[in-house]
Amino acid sequence: MYNLKRNYIEWLIWLFLVILWNYGYPEATPFYDVLVAVLLSLIFVIIKKYRN
Repeated sequence: MYNLKRNYIEWLIWLFLVILWNYGYPEATPFYDVLVAVLLSLIFVIIKKYRN
């Protein structure tokens, strides 16, 4: 249960950062939007790996 809650919170943080990127840089091309989302996702995967 705790792990599920933790994953949910991490996903919400990731989503918030993606939304922040999209509103902070509205002139960014779709390529950069996807690139930033993937990079943020990889950062969260790396953080999870080192935390466990």
